[in-house]
Amino acid sequence: MARGKLRIYLGAAPGVGKTYAMLSEAHRRVERGTDCVVAFVEHHNRPRTEVMLHGLEQIPRRELEYRGTVFTEMDVDAVLARHPRVALVDELPHTNIPGSRNTKRWQDVEELLAAGIDVITTVNIQHLESLGDVVESITGVRQQETVPDEVVRRADQIELVDMSPQALRRRMAHGNIYKPDKVDAALSNYFRPGNLTALRELALLWVADRVDEYLTEYRNEHRVSKIWGSRERIVVGLTGGPEGRTLIRRAARLAEKGAGGEVLAVYIARSDGLTSASPKELAVQRTLVEDLGGTFHHVIGEDIPTALLDFARGVNATQIVLGVSRRKGWQYVFGPGVGATVARESGPDLDVHLITHDEAGKGRGLPVARSARLGRSRVIWGWLVGVGGPALLTLLLTGVTPSVGLANDMLLFLTLTVAAALLGGLFPALASAVVGSLLLNWFFTPPVHTLTIADPKNIVAIAIFVGVAVSVASVVDLAARRTHQAARLRAESEILSVLAGSVLRGETSLEALLERVRETFGMESVALLERDSDVDPWTCAGSVGPRPCQSPEHADVDMPVGDHMALALSGRVLPAEDRRVLAAFAAQAAVVLDRQRLQSQADQSRALAEGNRIRTALLAAVSHDLRTPLAGIKAAVSSLRSEDVAWSEEDQAELLEGIEEGADRLDNLVGNLLDMSRLQTGTVTPLIREIDLDEVVPMALGGVPEDSVELDIPETLPMVAVDPGLLERSVANLVENAVKYSPAEERVLVSASAMADRVEVRVVDRGPGVPDMAKDRIFEPFQRYGDAPRGSGVGLGLAVARGFAEAMSGTLTAEDTPGGGLTMVLTLPAAPGAHSIRPDLPATATS
Repeated sequence: MARGKLRIYLGAAPGVGKTYAMLSEAHRRVERGTDCVVAFVEHHNRPRTEVMLHGLEQIPRRELEYRGTVFTEMDVDAVLARHPRVALVDELPHTNIPGSRNTKRWQDVEELLAAGIDVITTVNIQHLESLGDVVESITGVRQQETVPDEVVRRADQIELVDMSPQALRRRMAHGNIYKPDKVDAALSNYFRPGNLTALRELALLWVADRVDEYLTEYRNEHRVSKIWGSRERIVVGLTGGPEGRTLIRRAARLAEKGAGGEVLAVYIARSDGLTSASPKELAVQRTLVEDLGGTFHHVIGEDIPTALLDFARGVNATQIVLGVSRRKGWQYVFGPGVGATVARESGPDLDVHLITHDEAGKGRGLPVARSARLGRSRVIWGWLVGVGGPALLTLLLTGVTPSVGLANDMLLFLTLTVAAALLGGLFPALASAVVGSLLLNWFFTPPVHTLTIADPKNIVAIAIFVGVAVSVASVVDLAARRTHQAARLRAESEILSVLAGSVLRGETSLEALLERVRETFGMESVALLERDSDVDPWTCAGSVGPRPCQSPEHADVDMPVGDHMALALSGRVLPAEDRRVLAAFAAQAAVVLDRQRLQSQADQSRALAEGNRIRTALLAAVSHDLRTPLAGIKAAVSSLRSEDVAWSEEDQAELLEGIEEGADRLDNLVGNLLDMSRLQTGTVTPLIREIDLDEVVPMALGGVPEDSVELDIPETLPMVAVDPGLLERSVANLVENAVKYSPAEERVLVSASAMADRVEVRVVDRGPGVPDMAKDRIFEPFQRYGDAPRGSGVGLGLAVARGFAEAMSGTLTAEDTPGGGLTMVLTLPAAPGAHSIRPDLPATATS
């Protein structure tokens, strides 16, 4: 049984008219003949609301006794037994009296929906569970009755019932909400203008998020690539440098200037793994953007400006925030930079902000080697201090200052050696110790200007000097190695955490996982190899990068996964410490491959089941729908050939007309079967060319009676890029279907309009219409909705029309016709830069 539809009237505050709107909708549905009942509505003694209950069937409530008092609740069993088409249930967050079927009323509603009953209900914004703390801080009142946000978000339709604070307070003062003795207290407490304004803003923002989800779905379905600036969405381009924090804060301030602004921070990494981004800084920036209410995204792209613009257009962004380049002036000879390129190629629909920061113009630096223990600048300064420092100190002591004694000279040289060790580590300190000892011996140890040491005490002093220098350098180098190990373990834990999360969510495809391996270890290519046995050759189950290895023996790094599978990497040899993380990736790759194969087997099983269903339906169609016109043709031919009856000219003409109609019907049925077989086998190859709609649409009306269709094709429409034959067949099937179900006195309307880079053709009928739950099913092969007579078709017309539309990069959807009926919306791609130029013709014609 199909699940019922849920419609929610969301109120910004109590008294805005949710229940009244719900009852008005019920009366409209009853007038259209819909089976609609009142399962539970509380009018709170409001006269206008109580009057709206008149004329609606009400399900008797269930009485429950609790603590000596009798209460009434919705009788779920009675509603299920009555099983109406639509049930009205007021106050969705309500908590039921102990002893009821469910604890919360929204749980009762879930049962009704599961039984296939459509439900219309009401809820106030302050009753949403996620907003409890916010509402309490605004109004000072903690809402005890709440409903989970997910319950409301799953609704098929949400309608905001809103009213300005001033109008709501006037309604309150007139006694339309509470009794007169409670009005003053309500106006001075909960219904203060500030409270109502804040609640109204909460409701508008919450509904705006839901509308944004609908907009994204619509853009994806209709392949809308241009940016629609419906709300401010700001993309921040990060490089992993310290300036990212400044950019994120500036973007957050820009988003605050417009209601509902959103910040999306994106870091684009090259797939070769050569990047100067700091993982620690990226982690800090991720935390910062999430604290400010934004989202962080990690994107892989070879060309950073292109990847950034593609991401921005993909999320329908309106602004991009970038930092001024850190490159020095001479580095611009290599290109204009990311900021200038993005600004040049952004187009008129994207604003680009270049933000200054403290790191601008200071240089980007080079990637640090993976084996480096200290920073490159520290190593350079260590060598300068260790080698150049003793030479400068010698020049100073011998030429400028008077002699301070050998002991002080040694302490000064030792200071330089310690400084070199602290800055550059072990080797600069050792060099400093060697250079310093030689200079001390040559210039300051008697006899000077020789390497001979006359006093044995000086030999001990120089030996102590060298020992202290080596010891300090060793300690500094050990500390650097420990720091490097800690940073490495932290990076490994982050990688393994992300990998474990992808395992639990089952989101990672094999190619994406191999790409992550390639990015993490900076390899040229990665391949997952497998074989059936030890003697069989290796086959590649998946690979990324150029020239992947075909066997583990040819790889720079191979990681076995079981007996007959291995992960092969080429590009460079990895250190042994990297193999632990690589083993985790290899195990996950094997799991992903097994999951993909199981999914493929499941898809094949579904395809076989669908094929069996189609074959069964085809046999049914052949046995009945195709035999029906054949039987009519055979009967007419047999009658004409009969020698026992003398047929008049009128009778003969009628029999021949029946033969012609049967042949046409048979040709139509066979044509649809052949078209569907072409779609099923993927052999439809559209020949796309630019054409005007009025050259194709009138030709599609030959199979329907005259005066049954009204055309409305504006002459200002752009040309469309389609296959004329496929388009004609699609429109013909839609029109024939619409004429079949339309009343005899109503004409089918075929209209067209332009929208952005698309053209919409609408086929509108005034027939019985199709419920929402059946709108997708009518496009399936061999489906005929409702009481369509046998022999009127095999149920392939709409399926063929949608298949041809998708083959031309278009879409075909069904919508309700206002006032009753069904509207088929055929969306086609407009020819790029083409506009129709035609002579003045009537915009409306009748066929």
